[in-house]
Amino acid sequence: MKFLLWDMRVAKLPPLPADLALPGKPDLAALADGQLCWLGHACFALKLRGKLILTDPFLSAAAGPFGFGPKRFLSPALPAEELPRLDLIVISHNHYDHIDTRALQSYRWRAETPVVCPLGVGTLLRRQGYVRITELDWWQDWSVDGVAVTALPAVHFSGRGPFDRDQTLWASMAIAGGDRKVWFGGDTGYGEVFREIGERAGPFDVALIGIGAYEPRIIMESSHATPEEAVQIARDIRARVAIGMHWGSIMLTPEDPFEAPARFRRAALEQQYGEANAWILKVGEVRSF
Repeated sequence: MKFLLWDMRVAKLPPLPADLALPGKPDLAALADGQLCWLGHACFALKLRGKLILTDPFLSAAAGPFGFGPKRFLSPALPAEELPRLDLIVISHNHYDHIDTRALQSYRWRAETPVVCPLGVGTLLRRQGYVRITELDWWQDWSVDGVAVTALPAVHFSGRGPFDRDQTLWASMAIAGGDRKVWFGGDTGYGEVFREIGERAGPFDVALIGIGAYEPRIIMESSHATPEEAVQIARDIRARVAIGMHWGSIMLTPEDPFEAPARFRRAALEQQYGEANAWILKVGEVRSF
């Protein structure tokens, strides 16, 4: 960890690519079935069976308590207070860049909106005013009105401070509705478990996979995939299309924060996944799947 802290001290933010984000704000309420919008980092809005679903709402300026921690260099596509009413929030684990309490408190329909999360995470959500909380263990299901969520394994860890390491569960999530199925990876390194996910829960129409925050490997190998490993995960879980996320908004680790997309597409070509099946979205972009 000392090496990582030193690397972050000397890491420099390169110039932001001109096409990193779309201008304006997306109209999430207007999403059609089978469409999604990347709000930045691991936060997506998607529509299935007429239900508007949000993943891992990190929408504040910093990933840490009381405004401390790594700062965003790119604002989200939409601030939390401007979110429309959601039908479901899905959360993968309790790290600050995935559970943003300031954003959760700014959302106006806390008491009405269901939240699905891994075991133990509900306590934190209740403190933010959420009531309709379902905690899942790996391979457990939840469903309502034709939309189903299954908590699946991930190679990661949990914790929001020095004394709660792995006290709550972390997970990837399968979200299904109608004839479409989405895999949301949250945070994960690579592991053999993804072949099991592909066999037991696949195939998937689209996989939302982290491709950033992977250096130095000696530290990050057990928790964050490289872009090349992200393609392997997509192949293992049998996803038709993979969308790279968890890059382009905040520097959590010292690698160039804009190198991941090119590596991701190149790996898709080299692994015969298909470069056209490795999607890179702009923040705020809406895409059909």
